[in-house]
Amino acid sequence: MAKFQGLAEYAAAIAPIIDAAHVNVHATARRAATELAETSGVTPGLLPDLRFVLPLRPLTRAGLAVIHRYHDPAALEDAVLEHLREGTLADGDDGLRLTARGRAYVHGLYEVHAAATARAWPGDLRVLAELAGRVLEHAERVPGGALELVAPPYEPGGASPGVLLFNRLAALRYHRADAHAAAWEAAGLSAAEIVGLRDGPVRAAVEAATNLRAGRAYAALSAAERDALHDGLLTLI
Repeated sequence: MAKFQGLAEYAAAIAPIIDAAHVNVHATARRAATELAETSGVTPGLLPDLRFVLPLRPLTRAGLAVIHRYHDPAALEDAVLEHLREGTLADGDDGLRLTARGRAYVHGLYEVHAAATARAWPGDLRVLAELAGRVLEHAERVPGGALELVAPPYEPGGASPGVLLFNRLAALRYHRADAHAAAWEAAGLSAAEIVGLRDGPVRAAVEAATNLRAGRAYAALSAAERDALHDGLLTLI
């Protein structure tokens, strides 16, 4: 018997597991990441979130605002200016790019995350990384959305399966964020309104529409593979 009745139900069930697994690695890496920032003399700011974007491609301020659609625009610009002052980002005609200093910090962060995933997620993660990668490849890139800006994620040569899984899950979170944004926009809401929206019929309708949209990406997997991804990620939180 199938564990889930459909793709929308599956999307609703796996979303909090993906979030929890992602947070688990960040929590495990916190001390080493703090030490890296201190020894590098770098304010992490936006770089941990953009670690799998900027090594591959520049990012405009408009794109940054889409990725961080729930952030205060003024605070976001302040973060950018801090990076420019510290010399970890440079502002060019095509957008924001990592400088040599910023790239060195991000590569150091990858070493931190490799160690953190090894501690937080023991075991063979190759199958989970492959399944997450197939879902990500199948996920719709909504024009003007966040996923088209962050995917495919940067995957350094020789990266461990844990790092690959960590980055692929991070990108998948933006796929759901795009689905959520499309759902609340269709309901006539703004980003600020959805953040403050309480539980009730409107919130329930938005979440249902989000799950319907987000669930389509998981059609890339068979029912058995979806169960394997769900159950495997569940062991990582």
